Amino acid sequence: MSQGACLEILRPFQVTCGGRRVAISTGAQRLLAFVALHREGAHRRLTAEQLWPDCTSCRAAANLRSALCQGRKIGSAPAIDSADRNLSLAPSVSVDFHGAWDGACRLVSGDGAGPDGDRLAADLSQTLLPGWDDEWLLLERERWDQLRLYALEALAQRFQSEGRHLSALQTSLAAISIDPFRETPHRIAVEVHLAEGNVACAVKRYKDYRRLLQMELKVAPSPRLTRLVRDLTRT
Repeated sequence: MSQGACLEILRPFQVTCGGRRVAISTGAQRLLAFVALHREGAHRRLTAEQLWPDCTSCRAAANLRSALCQGRKIGSAPAIDSADRNLSLAPSVSVDFHGAWDGACRLVSGDGAGPDGDRLAADLSQTLLPGWDDEWLLLERERWDQLRLYALEALAQRFQSEGRHLSALQTSLAAISIDPFRETPHRIAVEVHLAEGNVACAVKRYKDYRRLLQMELKVAPSPRLTRLVRDLTRT
């Protein structure tokens, strides 16, 4: 693959080379995505077994060879490096997911989101490989969801401290869409509404969350969240 190639897996799968979209087979798409999610590299046999679990080992290995061949036809250089039966993405290939993952890790660790918090928030709001139902992707998607959930919460709190109420609210809602039962983003949303003086919105957010917990889990919001609206409503 030539210099400047880009692999997108946070949105509908896409490969661009020299600024132009490249059409590749389904097998090659799965292979590129799988290897991109295993930045430390993946053994050829494990890769074949994961991507073609319903095939015999011989058939899976043949499918892998075919996908590798098709992947090498994307540009002037291979998209995947193969050494000692280990597969890894070529250094010339950039992946949107890698930047989002690294930014989320820095944010969660307290190093900050960098100068472009809005771009990171947009990336964190994206599902990994939407529309794909591959079994091997389930764990990778769960790992991403957990990381981006924590990162979205941290980013929402940062926006709130900066007085960027709309960005804070939108980011907390993005976190809620990942896990509607998790209290932290609901609390941030309530705090944002209160900071803006939107008491009714804060109370509604609290009551909607309380109703969800009661209906689905038969539990109540934490005292910390309840205290935020205790003087505004009768619980």
